[in-house]
Amino acid sequence: MFRLITRTHAGALALSVLLLAPAFGSLTAQAQGSERAADEQLAEVVVTARRREETLQDVPLAVSAFSSAALEQVGASDIAELAQFVPSVTLEPSRATNSTLTAFIRGVGQQDPLAGFEQGVALYVDDVYIARPQGALLDIFDIERVEILRGPQGTLYGRNAVGGAIKYVTRRLSDRFEAQLKGAVGTYGQLDGVGKIALPLGDSVRFGATVASLNRDGYGDNLTTGGDNYNKDVLAGRVSLEFLPSDSLFVRLTADYTDDKSDPVAGHRVNPAVVSMLPVLDDVRDTRAGASINASTAGIGGNNQVKSKGVHATIEWQLNDAVMLKSISAYREDYTESVIDFDSLAVDDFDAPVIYDNDQLSQELQLQYSGERLDAVVGLYYLDASASNDFDVVLGQTGRLLFRTPLTAYTGGTVDTEAWSAFADASYKVNDRFSLGVGGRYTRDKRSADIFRANYLGVGGSPFFGNSNAIFLAATSDFEASRTFSDFSPRVVAAYEFSPNLNTYISYSRGFKAGSFDPRGANFSTPEVVRGYEPEILDSYEIGLKSTFLDGRARANLALFYSDYKDMQIPGSIPIDSNNDGINDGFVGAVTNAGQSTIQGIELESEFRVTPAFTIQANLSALDPKIDEWIVNGVNVADQRRIQNTPKLMASLGFNVGVPVGPGLLNMNANWSHKGSIVQFEVPVPAIDQEAYNLLNASVVWLSDDGRLTAGLYGKNLTNEDYKTAGYNFPTLGLENNITVFYGAPRTVTLSVGYRWQ
Repeated sequence: MFRLITRTHAGALALSVLLLAPAFGSLTAQAQGSERAADEQLAEVVVTARRREETLQDVPLAVSAFSSAALEQVGASDIAELAQFVPSVTLEPSRATNSTLTAFIRGVGQQDPLAGFEQGVALYVDDVYIARPQGALLDIFDIERVEILRGPQGTLYGRNAVGGAIKYVTRRLSDRFEAQLKGAVGTYGQLDGVGKIALPLGDSVRFGATVASLNRDGYGDNLTTGGDNYNKDVLAGRVSLEFLPSDSLFVRLTADYTDDKSDPVAGHRVNPAVVSMLPVLDDVRDTRAGASINASTAGIGGNNQVKSKGVHATIEWQLNDAVMLKSISAYREDYTESVIDFDSLAVDDFDAPVIYDNDQLSQELQLQYSGERLDAVVGLYYLDASASNDFDVVLGQTGRLLFRTPLTAYTGGTVDTEAWSAFADASYKVNDRFSLGVGGRYTRDKRSADIFRANYLGVGGSPFFGNSNAIFLAATSDFEASRTFSDFSPRVVAAYEFSPNLNTYISYSRGFKAGSFDPRGANFSTPEVVRGYEPEILDSYEIGLKSTFLDGRARANLALFYSDYKDMQIPGSIPIDSNNDGINDGFVGAVTNAGQSTIQGIELESEFRVTPAFTIQANLSALDPKIDEWIVNGVNVADQRRIQNTPKLMASLGFNVGVPVGPGLLNMNANWSHKGSIVQFEVPVPAIDQEAYNLLNASVVWLSDDGRLTAGLYGKNLTNEDYKTAGYNFPTLGLENNITVFYGAPRTVTLSVGYRWQ
């Protein structure tokens, strides 16, 4: 079953275990370093991975949890940074974006954020499923905790997630007045401010509000526009009302809004420009991109902005000590105008103005039962979502070469989703040590698509983007299509408690994701896009061990899994020659179902409190991701394909020391993370793929004894590592050999100060 432990992986695992006396782990309880406690035991970590409060060690799932205090200790600014500490997880900004999330867990995820293409990793904010990746790279400023669940999730949650789930949980309001201000300054002109208030309005009503302004200059410069590259300009807010009319009824109403006006992000050219004759820039975060001021993006005014907002209502009615009814109602929408400069040059060789427009309405009903031996949840879920993308592919130099005016390929695609599901999950304690869990989910998804593509000539792009003088050449796609997909996904888990400090489990679960239609498909050249692509199914088998030892001073959690992945959905973009003149004049979307893949691995998390003041944490994952069958023209090309964004080896090691300083506690933290080599797409492209690399971070945080005043100094990527997070590979589109790469943040230093009134 688990053939992945090669000599390299086994050596890394054995070395790690020997060095840290089997006490590796996550950051989950790191927040305890900010409390003065004589108790040397690690604190219990409470999670709600199974829709009820349980300790981390009792949950028969591979789950990592981070409290708000733990995240403040390391200075995590957004959820992407959590990937440094969680095994088998990759979280990154999607290419050419600041706030679109690319997420992979255990080899499951998607690199390309297509409209209507649901991600393999589900994101929940207060139990509300976020259907689209745009605006999903959430900043951390108003949370209680974040949980990351690895493996298929479907019998407990609103949407069936193939690879895993990320739960972003905001805190409930206090029954007394609280207010907090926090400010931060740092390198690259960082200037952040967060304000919070919780205000009781009588005995049964509470009001809360949070406002965050997050700002930073670019890590690089735009040498053409004089602007920034990789800057940040985000304004976000959240308001909440909570009603407690009785001890058995709780109602929460929440509204949130985020406005990201960061400048366009352009990649680093890896090759000199062929026509412009410009050399490769020395600084990998600088750019010559001019799309934002070119006529190619005049239809959106060169604007780059993401606006997202939503409202949701949660009602919890405790019928008696054992039964609770819960309703989660939500509406969300986001709108994006984006400038993509594929060539990263001042000329309009390959530019694209892009508009994403998404909305979703969801309703979930749950019945939760908690008895002496039986715990269960039964639920119904409904989702009505619409996603569209409209973009011009402007080939300025190619068009002027062929037609003496820019050539534009317009694509407009809308994908609607109407889905409902019924799910149930129950865990029964056969005796004091053995429990058996079973679950199932029936899902029915209807996908409808309306797609149009056409080529135009003229300066200013297509008519959709305001160019009424555009000359129509020919349509390359025009179709409407609809398909319905259904599935039943089971889950079975058996757990045995050898002792109060040693729990084991073995489980099987199935993940399902419906098929759909590529909103960029061209049915004139590739008629099969009208049929859409097929669903993907993942069968996961897992064995886990959760242990606490050394009188409660250490814990170690181990998970071994094997995934049988069928019809993996892999989106991609293929250059096309629409008029057969030998020159590529656009690209089409192509979602491929890779027939068979297997992903297996071992994950280790643990924590060791060496002394009351000194704690060690570490993680390790070793994976064997493999595509076994990928048929192209009747030939299996699996040996030429790879699974994206899935390093074979990941590891992290952290230390935390807390010492009394004045009327408070000073926590000193250092953490190191290692990520093995990855490919960005299914076919290796050395120019944009990333070799193995390491990141080193450190922080010093002081918290007053009364919890009111905090001050922190954070250093990230202290070795100033240049590491790739995404890339574009279009050497035959345009004339400039357009291969560009996007990079993670360089070395940064941040100083923060916060004060709480209560």
